[in-house]
Amino acid sequence: MHAFEAQARDLAELAARGRGRRLIAREGADFASNDYLGLAGSALLGEAVAAALTRGVPIGSGGSRLLRGNHPEHEALEAEAAAFFGRESALYFSSGYAANAALLATLPQRGDLVLFDELIHASAHEGMRLGRAELRQAAHNDVGAFAAAIAAWRREGGAGRVWIAVESVYSMDGDIAPLAELAALAQAEDAILLVDEAHATGVYGPQGQGLAYGLPTANLITLHTCGKALGCEGALITGPAIVRDFLVNRGRAFIFSTAPSPLMAAAVRASLRIVAEDAALRAALFERIAAARTALAPLGVAAGETQVLPLILGDDVRTMAVAGALQESGFDVRGIRPPTVPAGTSRLRISITNNVDFADIAALADRLAILLPATEAVAA
Repeated sequence: MHAFEAQARDLAELAARGRGRRLIAREGADFASNDYLGLAGSALLGEAVAAALTRGVPIGSGGSRLLRGNHPEHEALEAEAAAFFGRESALYFSSGYAANAALLATLPQRGDLVLFDELIHASAHEGMRLGRAELRQAAHNDVGAFAAAIAAWRREGGAGRVWIAVESVYSMDGDIAPLAELAALAQAEDAILLVDEAHATGVYGPQGQGLAYGLPTANLITLHTCGKALGCEGALITGPAIVRDFLVNRGRAFIFSTAPSPLMAAAVRASLRIVAEDAALRAALFERIAAARTALAPLGVAAGETQVLPLILGDDVRTMAVAGALQESGFDVRGIRPPTVPAGTSRLRISITNNVDFADIAALADRLAILLPATEAVAA
């Protein structure tokens, strides 16, 4: 017996089920990233970072925000983000995972109910696991199921606050939550609506403010990640000022973490300005999405509503084999398996970004047609 025998057995079991994970270098046409607007490697952000270095913005923060790590760039970003997203306040975290976990671990109180969509992100589950509220899940994007769950909880004696936790765009299915209906439900039940805008920020809304933009704000909290369409790193929680103040005072993931890089905060500030001013970036993405839907639909790719186009194959091993063959052919497409997605729904997650052109999309469709006849795909 060696020291890590249990871990070795677990890894062997994952491999036998076709669920082993390994890191793969990025190569080929980008059909895998969340860099939807193509900003991550852009000259625009590079120039903004260079300018920030020139004016003396440091790379490291040197401590937590509550010690000496709070830099004017953090404060400026939060003020500009609050204005951009139409909210009273914003708080910057080092990652979307940390922000989502902090949000759900900190704000709901003992005696409250967190009612979450069954497909919500792992980071939300992490926060709920650390929190004190009761937890119940509702069927995906089913407003009636949310309403019924609240009514049942009240009948059983639940008397606290209800927190409704959803995503605006779901990262593995690419579908959109019925936010207007959920917001109406939240208002009727005096509940708080938590919307993770990770895959909508920068892409949807009048200037890329997300799909929750324009909803009633008194009982709305939104999370905007900066490492996807914004091309940077970190995440912003936006909402009423009391939410920011409470997280600063009670959010352990915020209090005890080294502050994000002030240089990255400067980059996010620049990205918000670019997204607000350059509608052509979104127009270019939407053109690519439309082309991809047309080219890939005959192969079984779900019609979808967004830039995330899943091709559900079902079997774990087969999914990874097709993904590997695509990668060898110069297309960076990744296979997604349980537990990231439900059992029996392993898939190719095809992500459309401005990092590919129309020829890349057509070539991907041609290669898929050879590797995977349309009749073999499982309908989403």
